[in-house]
Amino acid sequence: MMAEKFTLPELTELRSELLQSGFSSTDAAEVLQLFVTGRGYGISPESAKDVMYRLGAGWPLESIQQELDRVALVN
Repeated sequence: MMAEKFTLPELTELRSELLQSGFSSTDAAEVLQLFVTGRGYGISPESAKDVMYRLGAGWPLESIQQELDRVALVN
């Protein structure tokens, strides 16, 4: 089993910020990119947009974690 790159409290905070902010999808992708890079990983702007598109409304924590573990690259 692979270890998750992001903790549940981190993902909960990210999800809360995204849900409460009313960001556009472009802004939400930028927030996601800042979240990932702020924790020592890399993510392309295109990947961040793709994640936000694929997650859609609601952003279940399990889905966020799976998507970020898939796209976050070690810097």
